[in-house]
Amino acid sequence: MTLEPATPQVAAQSPAPRPLGLRVALPMAVLAGLALLVALPPYGLWWLAPAGVALFAAAVHRRRLRSGFWIGSLAGLVLFVPLLVWTSFSAGWLPWMLLSFAQAAFMGLMGLAFAWVSPLVDRRRWAWPIVAGLLWVAMEAGRSRAPFGGFPWGRLAFSQDDAPALRLAAYGGAPLVTFAVAAAGGALVALAWRAWRPTPRVRRPLAPVLGFALAAAALIAGPLLAPITQPGGETATIAIVQGNVPRLGLDFNAQRRAVLDNHVTGTEKLAAEVAAGRQKQPDLVVWPENSSDIDPIRNPDAAAVISRAADLIKAPILVGTVLRTDKPGDIENAGILWNPVTGPDLDQKYVKQHPVPFAEYMPLRPVARLVTDKVDLVRNMLAGDHPGILRAGPVTVGDVICFEVAYDGIVRDTVTSGAQVFAVQTNNATFNEAEARQQLAMVRLRAVEHGREALMASTVGVSGFVGTDGRVHDASGFNVAAVMVRDMRLGATTTLATRLGRWPETAMVALAVVALAGALPLRRRRRTTNDDAEAR
Repeated sequence: MTLEPATPQVAAQSPAPRPLGLRVALPMAVLAGLALLVALPPYGLWWLAPAGVALFAAAVHRRRLRSGFWIGSLAGLVLFVPLLVWTSFSAGWLPWMLLSFAQAAFMGLMGLAFAWVSPLVDRRRWAWPIVAGLLWVAMEAGRSRAPFGGFPWGRLAFSQDDAPALRLAAYGGAPLVTFAVAAAGGALVALAWRAWRPTPRVRRPLAPVLGFALAAAALIAGPLLAPITQPGGETATIAIVQGNVPRLGLDFNAQRRAVLDNHVTGTEKLAAEVAAGRQKQPDLVVWPENSSDIDPIRNPDAAAVISRAADLIKAPILVGTVLRTDKPGDIENAGILWNPVTGPDLDQKYVKQHPVPFAEYMPLRPVARLVTDKVDLVRNMLAGDHPGILRAGPVTVGDVICFEVAYDGIVRDTVTSGAQVFAVQTNNATFNEAEARQQLAMVRLRAVEHGREALMASTVGVSGFVGTDGRVHDASGFNVAAVMVRDMRLGATTTLATRLGRWPETAMVALAVVALAGALPLRRRRRTTNDDAEAR
């Protein structure tokens, strides 16, 4: 009797499945970046965000780590270069490119991470949505903090201002919204990978396909069932004055007095409307960031015109101003409460806690000066050291200045310190309408997240009020003068997201690390299998 060689063992140890070819993966990465871009304002196609995640995950799946990084970076460049084009209007093309490439590098690292966990999701297909959500949250957590305090612009959560997922912000903040969107994308890619049949002879069970489809639908539409916090019954009448500027662009810095006069004029017109009975008497008037770039504490003329406006409107004005310090070159970006008759209340002042690096201050200035002396054109903006809690008669305002609205902790600190409403003071005169609408989307998320009505006051727009359901009321146009008055309901309860703080994000980042660690033995096993197969 002749014995045949035992070959089935070799066949059982089949090599690792291959990734998609580069001819397919590279266009998918480009499409992923485009889908993520148009999901964000001003385009607002929020439903493309899960599709962008799915395309991204499929493009880097099963790739070598180096390829995963470069393909992920490609998707990041397609997203961030057009998304951040407004940064070039005031700073030029070089900072725009450096910022875009830095943000794209985080997408590259996430592509590497997706490639790393490929054996895990190949072995446990049900883990696709969970792993995708965790890795995306971890990536956003990293780029929201580093380098130099991070830059959270373009988070998945900020694309969901009109989506059902926005309601999840009340339960776990922006990280939970991002997780839901990315998990929906993970379910979509798992669905596509499961449904795809490389050969017509292979029959696969239908239940997993239906399961992933239902999971995606639940993650996208299910949040509609989540209740949102309703504010208290008490109200305060608040006015926004959007004074506008003579010209958009860098000329803003040469128009300081004109900009101040525009906001004074807008307030005086509102006072005339109130006196004639055509408008309600406000309890508070909010001017935007840089509405008085002339320091009114040190400049008597600026102080006089602001005091005249406050006296006429018979209400305190929250003035966005730049304060000089005793040290030449050092400034503070501040919101200060200016009362009728008595003038500025220096105890009710908020100084921006998170100045923008390379724009409002220069990190590593001595080192940067070795490269170019132009670094000294950037003034040194000092950071504040406490939350923006301003008590203006019947309402306690949580003041947040410009880009700070993108940072979870800064906004939450105002609520835990007693804010009844949010006021986001911003200056969009050196950017464009797209940047303003991206910022308004963040205000909408914050209102839902913390159960507080909010307003955004801009020099040029877009200004408006936001309810705790995320809806915008009385929004202004862009590059126009406008005055809006509304009764804002004062927050009375705190949401689960406010109470939990950063714990949901911390837990998800920790679980992402667990997933990365869990893929290690599977990668070793796959490498050993491939080596054995090649040896035979």
